[in-house]
Amino acid sequence: MALFPFLSLKSLTRKSEPAMWLFVGLGNPGDKYAKNRHNIGFMAIGAIADHSGFPPFKSKFQGLLSEGEVGGEKVILLKPQTYMNESGQSVGKAAKFYKIPPARIIVFHDELDLEPCKMRVKDGGGVAGHNGLRSIKAHLGTPDFKRVRIGIGHPGDKNRVSPYVLSDFAKAEGPWVEKMIDSIARYSDYLVKQNDADFMTRVAENIKA
Repeated sequence: MALFPFLSLKSLTRKSEPAMWLFVGLGNPGDKYAKNRHNIGFMAIGAIADHSGFPPFKSKFQGLLSEGEVGGEKVILLKPQTYMNESGQSVGKAAKFYKIPPARIIVFHDELDLEPCKMRVKDGGGVAGHNGLRSIKAHLGTPDFKRVRIGIGHPGDKNRVSPYVLSDFAKAEGPWVEKMIDSIARYSDYLVKQNDADFMTRVAENIKA
C-alpha cells in the first residue's frame, strides 16, 4: 500500500523549469582567426559575457560555454570550437543536453549581404550560403532558429569571398566593429524579451551616437 495514497506520481514530480536561452556566436577557434570578419559572432558573444558578468568560459560540447543571466533570464553562451563548417555539432549537443528548443536559440554571425555597421534580426529561413548556419540547420533538423545578422559587406566578387571573410578587419573598421559588438551586448536583454524590433532600433541608435 502506498504511504501517501492522496499524492499522485505527477504531484510528486518537480515542476519543470522554464526553458533557457542558447546564444551561439559563430567563428573559427584560435588566435589566427580571432580578428577575422568571419569571427564577429565570437566577438559579440564575448562582449555579452563581459557586459552581463558571465563567469569564464569552459570547454564543453566541443565548444566554449558559459552560463549566466541576461535580462533576468538564464542564458547559455556558446562559441563552437569545431571550425565554422561543423558548428552544428556543438550547437546540437548543447541544445539537446539543456533541452533548449530551436525557437530559443539565437545565432550571432557575419553577414555578407548587409553593409558593414548594419545589423538585422531574422527568424528562421534560408542559410544564404553560410556554412555555419547550414551545419546548425542540419544538426537541429530545422531552420527555425533566430539569427542576429551582423553586416560585414561583400568583396564584390564571389571568388574573393573566402579570403575576404578569413581576413582581419581593417584598422579603419575597428571603431564601428567595437561599437557594434558593444551595442549588441548592451541591448541583448531585448532579445530574451522577444522584442527584436526595439533591439535593432537601440543598436542602430547607439552606433550612430
